[in-house]
Amino acid sequence: MSVVPHKEDNQQGPRGQQPAPRKVAPPRLRPAVSGWLRDVMISLAVSAFFIIFLYQPVKVEGTSMMPTLQDQERVFINKFVYKLEPIERGDVIVFRYPRDPAKSYIKRVVGVPGDRVKIQDGVVVVNGVRLSEPYVPDEYDDVHSYPETVLPAHSYFVMGDHRNLSNDSRDFGPVSDDYIYGKAVFGYWPMTKLGKLQ
Repeated sequence: MSVVPHKEDNQQGPRGQQPAPRKVAPPRLRPAVSGWLRDVMISLAVSAFFIIFLYQPVKVEGTSMMPTLQDQERVFINKFVYKLEPIERGDVIVFRYPRDPAKSYIKRVVGVPGDRVKIQDGVVVVNGVRLSEPYVPDEYDDVHSYPETVLPAHSYFVMGDHRNLSNDSRDFGPVSDDYIYGKAVFGYWPMTKLGKLQ
């Protein structure tokens, strides 16, 4: 009976010499590059999804929301949140300016549908009770009045935190929810203002 050796069993070369070591092929770059590109594309797609459907970066222009928001500050707005929960008093919202929908404004909600809102010498009164507004420093208050108004359905009374520099519902009236497209939730620039908005 004969035996045919496998190739690995035949380790000896002629005259018992060891065969020359095999050259190891260098790792192929193409799979690594394609994997990296795939990861980049997935990351970009996820980022685009969040920016397009959930969050959008915006730049604040003007001083009407000081001290909460400074001129040129950058914030993220959540464009999806109001599909899940109602707009509430105290929310900082972004909306299309009723007199020119090509422009966007950012203000704070002080009255929601059904509220009776009036301003007496700068003091905001909602449903007969003075509204607590710790976000408005005394030096940013004003003394203007506004007659009592009952907010209709789907309408919101908005004001800037810098009351004596703000063009808001005292000028253009309540804002329809059709014009509201986001809630300002997070400041990201400058770094000193990094964090959740109050």
